[in-house]
Amino acid sequence: MDDHEILTETLVETENYMVYRTSEPDGEEIHHIELFNMTLHFFKEEWQEFVALMQAVADTE
Repeated sequence: MDDHEILTETLVETENYMVYRTSEPDGEEIHHIELFNMTLHFFKEEWQEFVALMQAVADTE
């Protein structure tokens, strides 16, 4: 593996959305959410907060 290579792993994908994770060369993992023509990027702590938020929303359904 190249020291500058960014590894990408698709976690889940639908017709309109995709969530994937990248492992950066410095060891940082970043989660990405593609929503149509927009992509949101989350560092680890942000991702954990976002997941907790979405779980709370799901609990209200």
